[in-house]
Amino acid sequence: MKIIESLQIRKAQKSDVPLILHFIKELADYEKLLHEVTATVELLEKNLFGEKSVAEVVIASFENKDVGFALYFHNFSTFVGKPGIYLEDLYVSPEYRGKGFGKFLLKYLANLAIERDCGRLEWQVLDWNESAIRFYKSLGAKPLDEWTVFRVKGEDLVKLVNDG
Repeated sequence: MKIIESLQIRKAQKSDVPLILHFIKELADYEKLLHEVTATVELLEKNLFGEKSVAEVVIASFENKDVGFALYFHNFSTFVGKPGIYLEDLYVSPEYRGKGFGKFLLKYLANLAIERDCGRLEWQVLDWNESAIRFYKSLGAKPLDEWTVFRVKGEDLVKLVNDG
C-alpha cells in the first residue's frame, strides 16, 4: 500500500508537547469532552518528559505533516504475570482518517508489546463510537462487556482519603 509507505511513526520529543496537547484537545472535542481537558503544556512536559515520566507518545507523520498520535503506558496483569501496554489515546486528524494510519499506529504498539514481552495491549472506547468499535473489532480486538470501569477523581479522591 503506497500511502502507508509515506507514513512514519516517531517517538515524541519534549518539543512536541504543544502538538500533543493540540491532538488531545481535538480528540476531546470529537468525544464531546473538551470541557474536561485540564492538561497544559507544563503538565505534559513534566509527566511525559520529566524526571519521573509516566507515559510515552508516538507521533504519526505523513508527507512531513504530523497527522496523529498514540499515548500509552505500562500496566500490569496479575493473572498473566506480565506487564501490558495500555493505550490511553489514539487519534488521527479527520482529513487523514480512512487511510490505514490508525491501524498502523496500533500495529506499532502491538509490535512494541511483543518486543517488551507484554501480555496484552488494551484500551477503552466510548460506547457510542460505533465506527471505532467496528474498526477495533475488525482488527481482532475483543470488547470486555463483563467489566465496568470505575473512576475516582478530583474532590472524590480527597474525600476518599479523608472520609473513606
